[in-house]
Amino acid sequence: MKAKKVEVFLFIDALGWEIVNRFDFLSGEFPCRYPVRMQFGYSSTAIPTILSGRYPQEHGHLSFFYYDRKNSPFRIFSLIPFSNHPKAPWNRGRVRGWISRIFRVLKRYTGYFQLYQMPFDRLKYFNYCEKKDLFLPGGLAPFRNLADLLAESGLRYHVADWRKKDAENFSIAEDLLAEGNTEFYFIYAAELDGLLHFQVLNPGAIRKKLDFYEEHIRRMLDTLRRGGQDFSFTIISDHGMTPLAGTVDMKKTVESLGLEFGRDYVACYDSTLFRVWFLRPGAKEKILGAVNSETFPGHYVSGEEKKRYGIDFKDHKYGDEIFLLNPGVQIVPSDMSAKPLPGMHGFLPEDRDSTAVILSTSAVKQPEEVADYFDLMRERIQQLRAEKNS
Repeated sequence: MKAKKVEVFLFIDALGWEIVNRFDFLSGEFPCRYPVRMQFGYSSTAIPTILSGRYPQEHGHLSFFYYDRKNSPFRIFSLIPFSNHPKAPWNRGRVRGWISRIFRVLKRYTGYFQLYQMPFDRLKYFNYCEKKDLFLPGGLAPFRNLADLLAESGLRYHVADWRKKDAENFSIAEDLLAEGNTEFYFIYAAELDGLLHFQVLNPGAIRKKLDFYEEHIRRMLDTLRRGGQDFSFTIISDHGMTPLAGTVDMKKTVESLGLEFGRDYVACYDSTLFRVWFLRPGAKEKILGAVNSETFPGHYVSGEEKKRYGIDFKDHKYGDEIFLLNPGVQIVPSDMSAKPLPGMHGFLPEDRDSTAVILSTSAVKQPEEVADYFDLMRERIQQLRAEKNS
């Protein structure tokens, strides 16, 4: 049976407000256009926030790794010999990818899983937050996510597989649109994020990728118009991309203080965040004395900022203290990468290059932050149900 009305939501990872304006992305087709404040953190933070409307302090996701020695699933990695040797084969990116895939299968994790450059001998102190597929029903239990709403709605819906390439996800959606039976679409396109990490200063490469998106989006719009159905098409993103402005070696500074990792302190060096837990007296004073706004370009996230950004974890799950670098500055080496990337996100949500975007063919109220997308999608689902049952 043909759908009376169709709602399409396309999530393009890393489609920032600056890029949308600079390249005049689909301005004619999507007249309703707003900048949206990103969620503090990374895609590991933003995606569960978008899919649930909940803040990190509620859904529990910020960075992938958090201190939890008692329940760490990574103890086996301590048995790997010469794990810290710079020429050890398992420290190569491709080998790390293979190990990550094998470990994910053995542990039956269904979410996104990657070990990145986390030191194997230190993994035993950490746990991992994204063990379940966030796009499936129950993926953010006990909170309901988008998939839960759709499963309960009685609507005919399609949620794209985040593992598939953009072209395949577009092809599947285009075929379903041509059939005309599906009422709600959530399409996911992830490849722009990977491109911008390496090509953020290459306008030719960005334009080529945006042309690819425009071609498929226009094709979907043409299909919807030919079908004669009432429809709304909305594009959302989670963040933008900030060009590299400099690097700092925070790990070298901390490891020169004479403190023992795992006994005096535990730390995680994300690309833009230094997160630290203090285990013994004296460690806090030494580390805060060495890592602060006078010694590194950034600041410790204040209590007020944690409340404002929804990362006020009362159990300090993601750090007793969190040091955020200034926009464009990266920790190198970090537990994510041994080298700097030309583009990165995960800075202050107010950073101009970090701003996300919403574009729509129909009028929408401007979301203040990406968490507000969930309310919009829930509202559209309710409207579809009401019209279907009328």
